[in-house]
Parts: sequence; C-alpha cells; structure tokens
Amino acid sequence: MSTGIKIFSGRASKILSEKVASAYGVSLGDVKLTSFSDGEFQPSYEETVRGQDVFIVQSTMPPADNLFELLLMVDAAKRASARKIIVVIPYFGFARQDRKDKPRVAIGAKLVANMLMAAGIDRIMTMDLHADQIQGFFEVPVDHLFGSTIFYPEIEKLNNGNLIMAAPDAGGTKRSNSYAKRLNVGLAICHKQRKKPNEIAEMTVIGDVAGKDVILVDDMCDTAGTLTKAADLFMEKGAKSVRAFCTHAVLSGPAFDRITNSSILELIVTDTIPLSQTHDKIRVISVADLFADVIKRMVNNESISSHFIIS
Repeated sequence: MSTGIKIFSGRASKILSEKVASAYGVSLGDVKLTSFSDGEFQPSYEETVRGQDVFIVQSTMPPADNLFELLLMVDAAKRASARKIIVVIPYFGFARQDRKDKPRVAIGAKLVANMLMAAGIDRIMTMDLHADQIQGFFEVPVDHLFGSTIFYPEIEKLNNGNLIMAAPDAGGTKRSNSYAKRLNVGLAICHKQRKKPNEIAEMTVIGDVAGKDVILVDDMCDTAGTLTKAADLFMEKGAKSVRAFCTHAVLSGPAFDRITNSSILELIVTDTIPLSQTHDKIRVISVADLFADVIKRMVNNESISSHFIIS
C-alpha cells in the first residue's frame, strides 16, 4: 500500500496549520465543515486519506467546539481508512484540570485524553503542557515539545550580563531554574496565594532583583493577573526592566488592559493560540517551523531529542 502524509486543520488553528504545512513542504489538506442552524457541525475530508498518515492540527482552547471538532475529524479520518492519525495540539486545553484539588471535581485533562484515544488517535504532539504528568494519561506516544526551544535563543540575545530569570509563582520554579542554569544567571521567585481561581490574595518576592533586567517565564498567560502583579512587584523591588515569555497566549477577560497598565516592557508569546487583537507590548514568535521539523523527523523515524533544549 502506498503511504504518504497529509496535514489538515481545524478552524481554531487554520493560520498556524498553513504555516506548518508550508514549512513541511506540502499544501494544507482540504476539509469542509458543514454547519446546521442549531449549531451542530460536521467536518468532512474532501480528498482521500486512505492509507495515509494524517496529521490534524487543532488547539483546544475554549469554546469546547474546538475540542469536539478535533474529535469529529479524528473519527472521520479513522472511518476513511487513514493508516495513522496523529493529532497536533499546540495548546492542550483543560490541562489545568490534571488532578482533584478539591472534592467532587472532574479531572478534565484525563477525560480529554480518554476521548481522544476512544476516537482513534495513534499519537499526539503538543507543547508545554500545564502539567507534565498529563503525558501519562495517554496510552499512545506523546511528543511533548518545549517553548524553550524557540524562547531560549531570544532570551540569549537579551543577555547583557545583567539578566535574572524569574518565576511568577512557585509552580514555575523548575522551568525558570532550567533557564537560569543554562544562562548561568540568578533566579527570583514570586510566591502567591489565591483566594479562588484567577484572583490573587497576596504575593511576595524571593530573591534580589535590584538593578536587574528580569525575564519572567511561564507556560501560559490567561487573565495576566499573576504576570502583571509579579512584574509590578519586581519593579517596586528595584528591577531595571521586566520582560515576560509565555508559550500560550490565552489572554482572556481583562488580560490586555492589565498588560497595557503594567510594568511589563514586552510580552513574548507563541502562535499556539491566535491573538484576538494586536498589542504594542506583545510580540508573537511562530512555532510552525518547530512542529514541521518534528513531523518530518517523525515521518523519517529520526530522533527529536535535539529539540528538547530545556526540560
């Protein structure tokens, strides 16, 4: 049987998918989406996928339609006799629900993993999961890429001997410490306490940032409350400047206003999630070349470990 690869896209990641396909050297596959008046929708492949390795690119940020569209596309490819189905999920939604942090709540990330496997995926490729252990929720191979692969060269350009890496909360300490070790610079940490999700009660700084150019790193920026409070706090403690690198630009609710009014000099994000609006302080770096190269290596059965700059 003749095998090849085809790359398709869901609606949520169309621009990124086109870049990935172009970087790989193929045209994006033709998918038609039929919508009904009640909101129901049905994707269909307008070209054969029989015997092909099908890559479906779709981030699963809200609304839940994005996740369900991906599931339908997987099911359609399976029923159309695709040889293998690999889902490329640049931003894995529901990743913050990776455990029971209080009674009577769902473990959403595990449920999403179960649904994807039930739909028929053979492999998943994603970037900067909110919790690394989500890889263990799958019974298929998971290629977990790091935003550091593209962020590190950018941060290195800014390293004038006055940098200090910083974590906006204790959860990001491991990530920030990895950068600090590689760059041979200091580390500062913001310790925060929350009253409820998206609301910070108290924040303190651990480490000396006086006169330093602070680089904050995190996996995502949602309402930007943590990030902007941390930046303002670092400036109050005598920092010279504060920049932030966040892989996933969720940027919901008051995020853009908070960034505008904050001490952050620049926020560098990737295009795993398309920006809803442009902003003078926000710069986007594409992950398309990285995903295209990993797809190429996967197809050719080559190692992808060289892309894991910082774990």
